[in-house]
Amino acid sequence: MKQNIGKALALYPSPLIVVGSMVDGKPNWTLVAHAGIVAHSHLMLSMVQNHHTNKGIKETKKVSVNVVDESWLKEADYMGVVSGNKTDKSAAFAYTIGENGAPLIDEAKVSIECTLVNTLELDGFDNFICRIEATYANETILNDAGKIDYHKFKPVLFEFPTYEYFVTGEKVGDCARMNPRQK
Repeated sequence: MKQNIGKALALYPSPLIVVGSMVDGKPNWTLVAHAGIVAHSHLMLSMVQNHHTNKGIKETKKVSVNVVDESWLKEADYMGVVSGNKTDKSAAFAYTIGENGAPLIDEAKVSIECTLVNTLELDGFDNFICRIEATYANETILNDAGKIDYHKFKPVLFEFPTYEYFVTGEKVGDCARMNPRQK
């Protein structure tokens, strides 16, 4: 029997990312767990309005989404502890400027470069709708077809409200091939 637990946001765990944008000519980074797919060509970043990185996203319209794995989780976690409004985080990571102008974290095995196309303000959050311009993936996590192999790349997931981190696990099935009515 199900119990009503209130207006709980129960879509966790979600991928943990570090968002980067140029702010006043320098990269700034912040940890984000509220992100999602809006279409096959766009994603959404939901970020508290007072994040320093938001300023850069709004001004430059360029943003990077750097997917966290265990190899740099401690450094990523720190980006959620320290405010760019008070601390210069520009040297926190070695980075490369992507083809479209967003700072990409070199250590991230997957970085997505985006352009801001729309912003929705809601309950103290800037919800940035971003068009994917390019996805950069480390060769060590690609399969023979040149696609990300999630048996090799295991992104960190964030769970709320416990504030715990998890990694992706084992395969449990094949999409569109699990119909119990088929023999």
